[in-house]
Amino acid sequence: MKVSKVHCLLVVLVLSLLGACVPSVSADAQQIVINDHAEGRTQGLAADQVEQLETEKFTFQTEISRLMSLIINSLYKSREIFLRELISNASDALDKIRFMALTDPSALATQEDLTISIAADPETNSLIITDTGIGMTREQLMKNLGTIAKSGTSEFLEKLESAKGDVTQIGQFGVGFYSVFLVADKVTVASKSNDDPDQHVWMSEAVDDFVIAKDPRGNTLGRGTQITIHLKDGALEFLNQDTLKGLVAKYSEFINFPILVWSSRNETVTKAAPTTEKQDDDDDLLEESLDKDDSDAPKEEEQETRTVYSWDRVNTLKPIWMRNNKDVSDEDYVDFYRSFTKNPSGEALTWSHYKGEGDVEFRSLIYVPSAADPNFFQNLAEKVHNVKLFVKRVFITDEFDLFPKWLSFLKGVVDADDLPLNVSRETLQKHKSLRTISKHLVKKSLDMFAQLAKQDEEKYTTFIKQFGSALKYGAIESNTHRKKVASLLRFASSYDPSGPTVSLDGYITRMKANQKSMYYLSGMSISEVENSPFLEQLLARGYEVLYMVDPIDEMLVQNMPGYNGKMFVNIAKGVLSFGDDEELDPQDTDAATKYQPLFDWLKTTLSNHVDKVISSKRLTKSPMAIVANDFGLTGHMERLMAAQGGESKSQQDMMLNMMKMQKKTLEINPAHPIIKTLLERVESNDVDGDMTDLVTVLYETTSIRSGYPLADITGFTKRVETIIRRGVGVSLEEEAEVNVKEAAEKTKEEQDKDDELRKQSEEIDLKNDATDVDDDDLLARLHDEL
Repeated sequence: MKVSKVHCLLVVLVLSLLGACVPSVSADAQQIVINDHAEGRTQGLAADQVEQLETEKFTFQTEISRLMSLIINSLYKSREIFLRELISNASDALDKIRFMALTDPSALATQEDLTISIAADPETNSLIITDTGIGMTREQLMKNLGTIAKSGTSEFLEKLESAKGDVTQIGQFGVGFYSVFLVADKVTVASKSNDDPDQHVWMSEAVDDFVIAKDPRGNTLGRGTQITIHLKDGALEFLNQDTLKGLVAKYSEFINFPILVWSSRNETVTKAAPTTEKQDDDDDLLEESLDKDDSDAPKEEEQETRTVYSWDRVNTLKPIWMRNNKDVSDEDYVDFYRSFTKNPSGEALTWSHYKGEGDVEFRSLIYVPSAADPNFFQNLAEKVHNVKLFVKRVFITDEFDLFPKWLSFLKGVVDADDLPLNVSRETLQKHKSLRTISKHLVKKSLDMFAQLAKQDEEKYTTFIKQFGSALKYGAIESNTHRKKVASLLRFASSYDPSGPTVSLDGYITRMKANQKSMYYLSGMSISEVENSPFLEQLLARGYEVLYMVDPIDEMLVQNMPGYNGKMFVNIAKGVLSFGDDEELDPQDTDAATKYQPLFDWLKTTLSNHVDKVISSKRLTKSPMAIVANDFGLTGHMERLMAAQGGESKSQQDMMLNMMKMQKKTLEINPAHPIIKTLLERVESNDVDGDMTDLVTVLYETTSIRSGYPLADITGFTKRVETIIRRGVGVSLEEEAEVNVKEAAEKTKEEQDKDDELRKQSEEIDLKNDATDVDDDDLLARLHDEL
């Protein structure tokens, strides 16, 4: 029977899914001890072994020399990158042998453990990195480490040197290995492949040549590659096991294979008792001492501290984003979030586990934290790095703008197999693949918010309280996503003032007949808004009013003036009209004519403050209210602008003062008894100074209720005191009578003491000028003198 390539591929796929007989180290083990290979994995070639090498010298390809010069002098931003590159290469080698073992299980016979091990040797100032991957033959060592066997290499290096062009991922050219010369004076690579009976050694000192020789130690690896890095004097920090573990956790935490670091720890053990030889039967008997011998008494066991070495696995966190989301439990997601954020008690409101397919394939796991980070909104203009980018489970960077700023509170990982990177894997290229991934993730994040709103209103309310301002910022900034974001916003309203639970869609559903606008009122707090006179008639007629108490709300309605065909209307500004104006009482026109004398008198009396006086459609209980014109500032907006800082403070103050100088509209309630009485007094010409003061105070209290700050606090308090004096029958000229005891003058003794202290201070200054004493020492001495 003829077996096609398709059949072979299917068999390989089934075996891989079933995990067919591929030995590996358990991912659950926190500490792995490999006694059989500890010696070989923790020591490189000794000096006497190097002398035994029968070497053959080769010259680097010209491009390699140029490349190493670039790497050492300018290419990489951080030299710690070398460890990430070597681990990534080791992982690739392990992937290759594991794939080969799917069709040929005997490939693993030479070394069954699939691991990456890292050991520091302080005696020789070297770092040994060993993998049990596919290994290299002698020819492969020369080809892979001595040349860049790719066409267009010169062009590639020219782009690299000029920092221009679209430089593709590091793996295409295999140059990650040479980053080792950032920290190494000399590098030795020992490798054993199943295709070569001998183990060979490659050595170079980052100059123009390298040597290859048969390894005098024989086949110590079984299979795989061991890189011995002879560290420079300035790179000895990489001998520290904690430093190595930290770098592995930072860059390679999600590599598929166990990464082991040779580690030491101190253990306290019981010291072994000294052994004595058994006496012969012919020995003379010892006389029993008449005195009691303490030797038979129990002795305290002696303790000693020993240094114990073992392999510690560092990458214990599993990349659950690579699994099918149906196979991951909620507990797994929570545990991963806590490990990922390094917060053992951290909680996430929700998450999105997504696999993108099509032109760009990637996997992502994005979380919504239960609370915003401290100072998140204060630092919104700065870059926040909460999402980590991986390529094939190797951490690349978190310094990139995958999400817009208004979604920078999201945390998680994105893993793309084929995302183009620059040669140092540190700066992402402006590539359409990244833009495509970003578009997908923003859309999935908004869908995640919408799903949370449908499934759990309580959690969504928590989300809005924490990140609602960020969404509003998104509605302001993003033209593309504005409508979707607007549907996710929540506000308090007269329908539900308890918290931000009212959606714009819900508001439109409850709108009255012929209502064409969405009414809102802004303020510092819900209680302030609820006590505003602007609400009175709207609530009395059954209209719902949105309470906008977030400082960003004013900017939101300026950039998003409407939603689904309904426009926002600030009930504290301009002429307020309703959809059923034609049905209102026609006697309003007669009322306006009737009150015209009062309008004229109020406009004259309050000419410094108001531009016009009209009958109000807003008021039912209050006598009057102050309304800004359509392009003026409400009281809330004036306070917000006054509270803002910034470099252009003078220009801002100038604009604010100009806006404040605009006169307001005074609306009066003709049905209020105070207004009726005032009309009677005006019509009967019964107007005096007291009435003018009363109306002025009434205007000022109305200004406070309308949200405007008082311009003349002193005058207001004096007028209030005058009204109180008249109300209780106290003369306006009568003053308070108090006995004040005058303070005594300073005595001569006190004056002499002050003069003495001043002289001492001057003497200290002269001494310090002569001896140039540090300021801190001067303060300390002066403090002692005093």
